[in-house]
Amino acid sequence: MYTVGIDIGGMSIKSGIVDDNGKIIVQSRIKTEGTPEQIISNMVKQIKDLLSEMKLKVKDIRGIGIGCPGAVSSEIGVVEFLPNLGWEGIPLADILKKDFDTDIKLSNDANVAALAEVIYGSAKNYDSCVMFTLGTGVGGGIVIDKKLYEGGHSRGAELGHMTLFLDGEACSCGRRGCIECYTSATALIKQTKEAMLQDKNSIMWDFVQGEISNVDGRTAFECAKKGDETAIKVKDNYIYYLGESILNMLNIFRPDAFVIGGGISAQGENLTKPLKEYCEKFNYGYRYAPKTDIIVATLGNDAGIIGAAALLRQ
Repeated sequence: MYTVGIDIGGMSIKSGIVDDNGKIIVQSRIKTEGTPEQIISNMVKQIKDLLSEMKLKVKDIRGIGIGCPGAVSSEIGVVEFLPNLGWEGIPLADILKKDFDTDIKLSNDANVAALAEVIYGSAKNYDSCVMFTLGTGVGGGIVIDKKLYEGGHSRGAELGHMTLFLDGEACSCGRRGCIECYTSATALIKQTKEAMLQDKNSIMWDFVQGEISNVDGRTAFECAKKGDETAIKVKDNYIYYLGESILNMLNIFRPDAFVIGGGISAQGENLTKPLKEYCEKFNYGYRYAPKTDIIVATLGNDAGIIGAAALLRQ
């Protein structure tokens, strides 16, 4: 049976029809422009167009799942606060039910990405996992016994806003020293630029063709492979920050797997190998603690659509 999965982003809405094997059969993208009413109206048309393309009626689908950034009340299907789009208290499920008489479920976008990886992706052979999505910020997701854990009133799992350093760097959430301030792709880029400005002889300057604005999440990792000492320091510090953040999650949840998503995860074993070594060394209980496999996400940009659809299998 098919399910509609919707991934709401700040710039676009990606929607797709997903089969029971987690394969996206058809998908489309529209821009998130206009008032909430206009955006939702465009989303309704987007869904109808996808169903028409597949020659499906609403009765032929399992339901509609939606992953959304910001604060979402999953139980009642309300987007409480989506600052990038100016949404506040939008009863999205009820609005969509006017056009689609089917089950409609909402969750935070980081949550659905984690669910996608456990049901269909890199963690499908594990029952429980915790996931970091390392991007502009740090999204978090928790899956226990193949079921999404969202915390009270579906407002939990904000893992990126656990304090890593007391009175540390200022975070956009209003606190200081959050995990996000040190382990996001944004943070890694900032750390790389600061190191480069201190060392004008680093080969990282050649890697970015002399333009510091070209620095990205790959810069330090790729130049560390070439033996650049400054790049190695940046990488090692980042592994320290991320390793400590992961250890906090392991000590709380002790999941079967810890999944890393986002662009930095493309480093593969160049990222996971030193993280595993760090966590093995400092894991609470040392060699007697249950081992958690540290792996990278595999579904990439499709995780939002696939995970949203997977909400209907919960």
